[in-house]
Formats: sequence, C-alpha cells, structure tokens
Amino acid sequence: MWRNSAAPEVPLPRLTLSLLLAGLPALLLSSDDSPALVARARAIHARVLTLDTHNDINPAYFTPECNYTMRLTTQVNLPKMADGGMDVAFLIVYTSQGPLTPEGYAKAYSQAIAKFDAIHRLTTAIAPDRIGLALTPAAVIALHKQGKRAAVIGVENGYSIGTGIGRVKEFYERGGRYMSLAHNGNSQLADSNTGERQGYLYHNGLSPLGREVIAEMNRLGMMVDLSHPSKGANLEALRLSRAPVIASHSGVRALAHSSRNMDDEQLLALKKNGGVIQIVGFGPYLKDETPGRAAALSKLRREMGVTRVRAAGVEASTQRSCPLEDTSTLSAAPAPSPESLLPPARREEYRKRLAEIDAHFPPTAPANVADLVNHIGYAVRKIGINHVGIASDFDGGGGIQGWNSAADAFNVTLELVKRGYTEEQIGKLWGGNLLRVWGEVEQVARKLQTGR
Repeated sequence: MWRNSAAPEVPLPRLTLSLLLAGLPALLLSSDDSPALVARARAIHARVLTLDTHNDINPAYFTPECNYTMRLTTQVNLPKMADGGMDVAFLIVYTSQGPLTPEGYAKAYSQAIAKFDAIHRLTTAIAPDRIGLALTPAAVIALHKQGKRAAVIGVENGYSIGTGIGRVKEFYERGGRYMSLAHNGNSQLADSNTGERQGYLYHNGLSPLGREVIAEMNRLGMMVDLSHPSKGANLEALRLSRAPVIASHSGVRALAHSSRNMDDEQLLALKKNGGVIQIVGFGPYLKDETPGRAAALSKLRREMGVTRVRAAGVEASTQRSCPLEDTSTLSAAPAPSPESLLPPARREEYRKRLAEIDAHFPPTAPANVADLVNHIGYAVRKIGINHVGIASDFDGGGGIQGWNSAADAFNVTLELVKRGYTEEQIGKLWGGNLLRVWGEVEQVARKLQTGR
C-alpha cells in the first residue's frame, strides 16, 4: 500500500456522469445504496489504515479531569475515533499569527509548548493503553497492530519557533513531524495566503530564515507543510526542499477559489516533488459562496467587532466545565456562531444586518461528503492517486454534512466506493500516501545526516 512515488500510477476510478456533476447533493451522485455495497464499503473501511492529518486541540481537554477518553463535544476524541474506525490522528500544535516581536514570539512559543505537553499527557499518562505517540511511520503501523490509536504531532505556523533555528530541532525532539511556515498572516518565515488581500512581506515567497528552516527540516526529517503559506512561498519551498512535502489540509482552487487552496500549477509542482495534498473537509475550501457574500460577511463581522469564531470558540470553551456530549447523539456540537459571540444588546442588530446580506447574497447549500470527494477526484485526475490524501481540520473549523466528527469517517469511504475507487486506491487516500511521503522524508534526512 505504501509504494514509492516512482511506481506507476494505478488506474483512475471509472468516471460516471454523476462524478462530473460537482456540487450536487450526495444522494444524487449515486443511487446504489444497496446493503451489499454498504457491506463492501464497511469491510474496506475496516481493513485500510485511516489517517487524518489535521485535528486541532485545546489543552484544557487533556487533563485528568477532562480528556479524550471521554465523549466530549469535540469532533475528535477516542470514543468518536473508535465509532468511526479512525486509526491515526495528527494532533496540531497551532498558534495564531501575532506581531513579529520578541514578546509575540515568546507568547506563541508558550502556547505551542502547552499543546506539545497536552499531547504527551494523553499518550503517556491519561490513555497510554489506548493511544500512543507515533514518531515514525513504522510506529504508526506497530501501534495499529497492537490495536491502539496513533497520535502524531503537526505544527501549524512556524511563527512559534521565533527567530532561532534551534527551535526547529527542539520541536522535532518534542515529536513534531510536520510544520507549516505560516498561518493566516505573514510570519517571520514565509508569506501567507492572506497576502493576496493584505500584501506580502517577502515578495510572495520565503524569508532568508524560512529558507534555512526548510533545510533544517529536511535534515531532521520533519515534513514541510504547504497549507496556509502563499502560492509563491509554496512554489519556492517546493524548489528548495530536498524531500517530498505535504499540504496537510487544503482543497483545489479549480473547484473553490479560496486563497487557501492549491491551483493547478502548485498541484503539478507537488506531483513533481513527490508529495501529497490532503484534501480537507472544510466547507469554505470545498464550495464557493455566492459572489460578494464573503466580503459582505467579513465587513459585517469587522464592523460589529466579532472576533474570529475559531479563536473565540476555543477561549470560551476553556471557561466552562468539561463539555461532555449527550450520549443519546454522536454528533459534534456546532461551532459557536458569530452572533453568539456578541453582547446580547447587539445580537438583534447583527441578525437584522445578516438577514439583509442573506437577501442580497443567498447562502449556498452546505458542503457535504460528495463535495469532498469531488475535490479528491479532481486532484487524482490532475496529479495521480499516489499524491492525494484526506484531512478534516476538525475542532479547527472543519466538518461537513456527512463527516462532522471522527465518528462519521465511514461515510467518506462509502462515497469513495460509490465512485468506483478500489480498496488499494482507498488505502492510499486514507493514509498510505502520507506514510509513503513521511518515510521518504526520513530517508532524505538519513542521507543528509550521514552524507551517504
């Protein structure tokens, strides 16, 4: 299942008319919901290794009193991974972009260390009998054979390393196995995708320190992550990296025009590099809004003083008791709405102005599993089955109809089976390709360290 990228591509899935009707509801994409097909999909889902490369975390939920052994309202936890047959979760050391100052770097570093420590607590003190920290692809396989879940650490936003190259090694030694050089906002290492609107620091590319960081990541065996930096920064990283790279949670821009998505030029460069794009189950990266709606909503939230939902939701969640889910349902709690983040006195004004936006710019139907597989299909046709994978961005904004928590992961496999993907292909998409890239990154590191 984890073949070298130089191996011939396996045949692409059969293209049906329904596969080409991007954007239609899942029910219209296939009428074959026979018990035999569902049973075959369940058998495939049970046999392949399922790996999700992006799950955000809150350290408040990694304590003895409140943790992932419980059925929390988080989209990812051990009960939900078991329900959905999810084997591997990359847990994310994320820090938002702040000022490029010593104080900003120190704050981000402290936040990063708190998340590293939280993941280690889960795997060494809270639930070592159920989940282990995987530092290599071989460790992922070994944990799977033991019947345990595997946690892998990804670092989202190299901002937290500050200006010292030594922090790259420190983060690797703490377990970080991929890192992106920017998030939303230009960092000290790279321009961000948000530079398309806000301007760039490094002429749509990398800083001198960012280039050093890529070389150090190659030397250590840490995967370079292209999700969030700008297109120019990504193309420069692809030229510089001596090892395959990943896009840990992105979509394709041909189907949704977000600056976070990879266009065809980036996809083809990724294929040439031998890397993999992990298609993400995040609605705005899968379907375009009605033209003008995103700008209108952004203006409304800015004028009303609404903070970003993700950051505010995490902050609010740390101020309440452990969020146990009602055991009568397996669905994850919805993310807090912008309206709920406002003082009560301003909510009516927000509702009124939102209704006006809805009238002028009607919302599109929510993204679903069919939309996710449309992006997978486009990428497979463009760059081949060996260079595409799957990610959720759960607890960081991800979640679509049909795949709103780890408990729903089977629905992705079912849709892939309906589209005609084989078990071998599904195994590559669900984790085989990512593990292949990770293994090749390790091989490059060994050569760089030994000179052989």
